Amino acid sequence: MIEGKIIRVAGPVVLASGLGGAGLYDVVEVGIAKLAGEIIRMDGSGATIQVYEENTGMGPGEPVISLGRPLSALLGPGIMGSIYDGIQRPLSALKEKSGDFLIPGVKGERLDIERRWHFEPRLKTGDSVAPGTVLGVVQETSVVEHRVLAPPGIKPGLIKDMVGAGDYTVLDTIAETGRGEVLRLAHEWPLRKPRPSLRRLPPTEPLITGLRVIDVLFPISKGGAAAVPGGFGTGKTMTQHAIAKWCNADIIVYVGCGERGNEMTDVLQEFPKLVDPRTGRSLMERTVLIANTSNMPVAAREVSIYTGITLAEYYRDMGYGVAVMADSTSRWAEALRELSGRLEEMPAEEGFPAYLPTRLAEFYERGGRVDTLGGGEGSVSIIGAVSPPGGDFSEPVTQHTKRFIRCFWALDRDLAYARHYPAISWTDSYSEYSEELLAWWDAVNPDWKNVRKRALELLKKEQRLEQIVRLIGPDALPDEQRLVLITADLIKSGFLQQSSFDDIDKYCSPEKQVLLLRCIMEFHRRAESVIKAGAPLVKITSLPLREKLSRLKSTVPNDRPEDIRAAERELAAVFDDLDRQYRKESLR
Repeated sequence: MIEGKIIRVAGPVVLASGLGGAGLYDVVEVGIAKLAGEIIRMDGSGATIQVYEENTGMGPGEPVISLGRPLSALLGPGIMGSIYDGIQRPLSALKEKSGDFLIPGVKGERLDIERRWHFEPRLKTGDSVAPGTVLGVVQETSVVEHRVLAPPGIKPGLIKDMVGAGDYTVLDTIAETGRGEVLRLAHEWPLRKPRPSLRRLPPTEPLITGLRVIDVLFPISKGGAAAVPGGFGTGKTMTQHAIAKWCNADIIVYVGCGERGNEMTDVLQEFPKLVDPRTGRSLMERTVLIANTSNMPVAAREVSIYTGITLAEYYRDMGYGVAVMADSTSRWAEALRELSGRLEEMPAEEGFPAYLPTRLAEFYERGGRVDTLGGGEGSVSIIGAVSPPGGDFSEPVTQHTKRFIRCFWALDRDLAYARHYPAISWTDSYSEYSEELLAWWDAVNPDWKNVRKRALELLKKEQRLEQIVRLIGPDALPDEQRLVLITADLIKSGFLQQSSFDDIDKYCSPEKQVLLLRCIMEFHRRAESVIKAGAPLVKITSLPLREKLSRLKSTVPNDRPEDIRAAERELAAVFDDLDRQYRKESLR
């Protein structure tokens, strides 16, 4: 350990002398209270440190001690179900020590070092071991099997000594290699360093969310990256909540980065009560929460997303599919801006530091689907909320984020205020994963590509016609164009809009999604045909079938797709009758 002293304090940024032997990004204990900090710059004037705790009252002359190691996460059994702050301090343990208000300098073990876990070895003495090798398993929760991995930094070799099945703490030695390296249930990993993998894999499987507007129109792959930008009140947090609950990821990592305290409180209270639809148990049994609200120290906000992505990579290396919800990256970027100002760096656009794009890229590029070092396959999917001031998508964080993601779910204020959930705009959103996911969707229903393309084209036509309608009214349009407006409304109400309070509609299976949209697009195709045969539009708008189509989403359960096929047959029979009737009249 190297000891220095504080010579200047500027908010969460501290300048210290006497730390010449310390390394960049070393962890330090700052001040009399021994607050957690990190060295972020070394130069002739001393070491610049960002402090991760409230440092009000700190002054020059107080001691600073370098611990000689980088800021790291402790990775091992006990992470699932935990609620951490931005630097992996367990908030439940801190509350027991300091009450409802955190006392600066209070310490808490990142993992419970006294709890004993039942360990079942998968190797024995004499077996070979390499980075990523599964040493054994621990049943972390009733739904998560924790695969204890050899750390990425060890050298390949043989197991010299391996313990048998039994109960061990996270700090107990479970194996020793012939090179003298000691392996435990838990190991440290630097937060800012990506965990290695063998190779990256193409995004060929979708992350199914149960939200039709996402899965069909703007899909994201497992290992993909998406942004959810939107102004205040448009539903960013609620969209992420829905995805966290219903998506087909094995593990959920939710990072509340700089959000308002009341919103994070709702998350902390709601998630433990949510019933996991996959297991029937609490969703927290496969979820990690990182809470770093807007009233917490700004430096910890900056590091919180690295904590979240490091935990996600750890479970990815076990062979799990992990979904990371970062809410929101705008608040994280604002923390970068504040720290950059304290460091007296030259500002770029809107005061953000010039390295903002680099940091965003470093974060999103840690997602992906990979072959792991242990020979399995895992993925980290990143869904980052963006909170542009005033809903202005041209601001720097949104624009730079678009450079590093392939899926953009733009939230629309008008849709949100009209109670259209989810308020994802079908005109401003896009996904670049659709072609790569085509083979997967073809196995579900080969009509996915066709109906998706036709629906998007029709919604674009409706947008152009709406501009004409505002000028001359809908009655001046020919029946074919008025039919476009009617079908677009049917797509919006019967497909795009979902109710999170409806037991049937809150989640929609992939098969049902395609059938619903195919049914609506078949309605449009057949209606076009009978209009050309001479039928007036009023004959189509008066059909009871139209109302039935808009209600299929909430009347047909996911396990009864044959009911939608029956509705398609009924639709065909109704339009066949109309077609015969008006073709006969045209022949007279």
